[in-house]
Amino acid sequence: MSQKVAVLGAGKIGEALLSGMIRAGWAPAHLLVTTRRAERAQELHVRHGVECVSNAEAAKLADTLILTVKPQDMGRLLDELAPHVPADRLIISGAAGLPTTLFEERLTTGTPVVRVMTNTPALVDEGMSVISAGTHAGEPHLLRTEEIFGGVGKTVRVPESQQDAATALSGSGPAYFFFLVEAMTDAGILLGLPRDKAHELIVQAAVGASTMLRDGGEHPVTLRENVTSPAGTTINAIRELENHGVRAAFLAAIEAARDRSRALASGEG
Repeated sequence: MSQKVAVLGAGKIGEALLSGMIRAGWAPAHLLVTTRRAERAQELHVRHGVECVSNAEAAKLADTLILTVKPQDMGRLLDELAPHVPADRLIISGAAGLPTTLFEERLTTGTPVVRVMTNTPALVDEGMSVISAGTHAGEPHLLRTEEIFGGVGKTVRVPESQQDAATALSGSGPAYFFFLVEAMTDAGILLGLPRDKAHELIVQAAVGASTMLRDGGEHPVTLRENVTSPAGTTINAIRELENHGVRAAFLAAIEAARDRSRALASGEG
């Protein structure tokens, strides 16, 4: 872990990566960060002991550059980086929808680029990071990317052609669960429960169900059927969900997220 890593645009996800790497054994002296605001830079330095530098300095000093700015800000950042990035730098992009070819075309020929879509549970070390190699990225670059993102959760490799689908499922996925918890909390209130009690019941049900899915090895259909007694309460609830097209709505919603990821790749705002 003697190589230097720079996180460019250290928002919530960028800071989660920094803290995850430190917990995984990276020395703060080997980590750099760039920010737009001086007060944010000072905050990160005090909290994590990392050095805050300019984007140009990061490109010159770090072996790996992790670009965590928003997709609409990436063009400006690449313009700033291009004169300073040699071909041996590993570029890791965390921007939704942007293909590795965009970076390869705007940086030095032969620059290795890895595309990663992570999600907000990285903030609590339960993230899911989906990794794809660009044209010039080889096994050592993928391993280094897995080493970095493994500090904040799990990683999986997919062909880049599957990144838009992974973004729709995993990158946006936590929001779907939060939306579901919000709706179920409202239902609990409608049935007469106080909000705090309804929230506690639903969150623990979600944690328990997620643990069973992750650790139990059983198919979700089997787990659902285990709760669904003949003529019982659960089957009546499932019937209403099906009557209201909830399954179809999820399919349509995730397709819409996939399409938006593709639109970002094509340059739509």
